[in-house]
Amino acid sequence: MTTVLVDLQKKRRSFVTSSSEKLSDFSVAEDREEVPTLGTPVEPGSFGFASLWRREKRDLDAIATQPSVFDDPVTLKIYLPPPQYENAHRFDPFARWTWREEKRIIRKIDFRIMLWAFIMFFSLELDRSNLSQANADNILNDLGLTTNDFNLGNILFRLSFLCAELPSQLVSKRVGPDVWIPCQMVLWSIVSASQFWLSGRGSFLACRCLLGFMQGGFIPDVVLYLSYFYTKNELPIRLAFFWVSNYTSDMISAFLATGILQLRGVGGRAGWRYLFLLEGAVTLLVGLLSFALMPPGPTQTKAWYRPKGWFTEREEVIMVNRVLRDDPSKSDMHNREGLSVRMIWGAVKDWRLWPIYSLGIAHLVPVGPPQTYLTLSLRNLGFTTLQTNLLSIPSIFLGMMGLLATAFLSEAINSRVAATIILQLWALPLLIALYTFNSHTSQWVYYAVVSLIAGYPYVHPIQVAWASRNSYSVRTRTVSASVYNMCVQMGSIISANIYRADDKPLYKRGNRDLIAICCMNICLYIGNFFFYRTLNARRERTWKSWSPKEQQEYLENTEDEGNQRMDFRFAY
Repeated sequence: MTTVLVDLQKKRRSFVTSSSEKLSDFSVAEDREEVPTLGTPVEPGSFGFASLWRREKRDLDAIATQPSVFDDPVTLKIYLPPPQYENAHRFDPFARWTWREEKRIIRKIDFRIMLWAFIMFFSLELDRSNLSQANADNILNDLGLTTNDFNLGNILFRLSFLCAELPSQLVSKRVGPDVWIPCQMVLWSIVSASQFWLSGRGSFLACRCLLGFMQGGFIPDVVLYLSYFYTKNELPIRLAFFWVSNYTSDMISAFLATGILQLRGVGGRAGWRYLFLLEGAVTLLVGLLSFALMPPGPTQTKAWYRPKGWFTEREEVIMVNRVLRDDPSKSDMHNREGLSVRMIWGAVKDWRLWPIYSLGIAHLVPVGPPQTYLTLSLRNLGFTTLQTNLLSIPSIFLGMMGLLATAFLSEAINSRVAATIILQLWALPLLIALYTFNSHTSQWVYYAVVSLIAGYPYVHPIQVAWASRNSYSVRTRTVSASVYNMCVQMGSIISANIYRADDKPLYKRGNRDLIAICCMNICLYIGNFFFYRTLNARRERTWKSWSPKEQQEYLENTEDEGNQRMDFRFAY
């Protein structure tokens, strides 16, 4: 097999002869034929949020193929996909395509892959948020539970969720997320529906543990799965819409709960029991369908029930090469290749990602308790079950708008820190106001402030994509997604212990602690900015101090991997 490569700097073709899927031992031959054109380099913002609906001012029939390391025979050998990479048969460094083709394929991926990821997360949130609606129907009183029992249930859920993150990600990497994610969904839906038969404190805590353990790895597994199909500039926007399903589920489940909870008394059962049963059944259906609707990867969409697959050979070539041209590290491992203990430890001890992990622990703590206690607080203020569920909807809608706005800002100004610190700046004055409230404060004023806190701009998707981008290798990305989410669960455990029964109903001590943590978080974000900027500046100085020959020798001989490479720059 002979493949033609292009050296754009020397304006010559390279004829590469290979007897296997791996290209090697190539020889260079001069040729006067015209060098195939690459597309004009495009700024990252052109792939951002606005591009989802804005008509791009470019010729759709112009070449879209972006310059990459595969255009130079020297760096081609360094970044060449290995034979075991599942999409290696579609790798073609000479491939060219137009903007029209790329836009059509992205829309197709959004419809086939992203839409189902949205539906899966929607069903996850149905089962995660139903406890909040059950609170409005007096589940604590029905089961003889106290507020501290409720806190313990949340802690056990988060702790189990945390413990499941990394093991689930490792299983997913071995068997494939297309197999493991549907299995998770079927398992947790059964447990969720079984809460219909809760009988007291023991069964409540046991179900919290099981749900946390079975749901724990879902989000990092899906993030890894989506990275197979999208570039690093497209992924943050898709993750933003992925989390929109979270809010959509909360709003729809609030309306559903309004009706389902009216079943209290039917068959001598409380309404919250039917809520758990019916929403668990919905998730079970989605989980079973996911076995058929999640292909392993871009070139693996064919199945006995889908003999032609979802994409043509031409589309597969474009999908594979555009992702690899954007991030060559995505060919490091097969999508069913597991991680060794050494790989896991190497990824965990990557101190360059620790600052983002610290944000994972702390960033949601200031808004967590007011959000968790919103429905309980509304009931304590005298609102009915129906009123409480309906009054929780505005904060959900506000949070969804904040999520999209911060995602847009992140891409528009190409700054993760500026977009994510907004959460802390949003929460601080509201927490200070909440701290000043007393027993004579109007219930509507209290509702307005707590709803604004609970409707905080959700920056978590931006930080997930941030950690993924700064990992710069499949093995590190696999572990970092889990470690980051484990840190988020640690923060949730901290959050669950701030409002205590001896501090109710105004939680003065707890609100004072939240204000202090919020101030600390602002300092953490500023520290992250200077940390990554300093790392990049040092690498840039070192890189520029080398001669072109030294730079080439480094690229050919270095043992540095992922974000350790001197030619890699961190996003911040």
